[in-house]
Amino acid sequence: MTTINCVDFCCASAIQTSLMALGLSEVDLTAIVLAVIGMVSGWVSYWLDHRKHKQEVKNLEVEAQKLKAETRQKYMDLAKMYVDEFTKNIATPLEKRVDELTNEVKELKDELENVKKNACYCANCPNRISVL
Repeated sequence: MTTINCVDFCCASAIQTSLMALGLSEVDLTAIVLAVIGMVSGWVSYWLDHRKHKQEVKNLEVEAQKLKAETRQKYMDLAKMYVDEFTKNIATPLEKRVDELTNEVKELKDELENVKKNACYCANCPNRISVL
């Protein structure tokens, strides 16, 4: 057997009296309670979805940063490879050719200075022949 407390009975009668004073029935009260529960559950659902979406956006931003860093690293690797290829195929051979030309020009200057020093104008002069 269930025993009813005096306090439970008093609370129930107080609620019933308050409802009657407002002109509401128990059905109206149930409808109001269900409406409040619906609003609260909607808000909680929105809040949980919002948190989930915020976390998803945060994860996507982190992934985008990783991809950006990876792309930058690939770009830097390609740039280094291009510089190495340029140095190997163009700059080094060009530098060697410039050194060769510089040495040839130096030899020609030395020969011309030698001819000027000796100032020999005869047709069979060995210095004149070597310069020509």
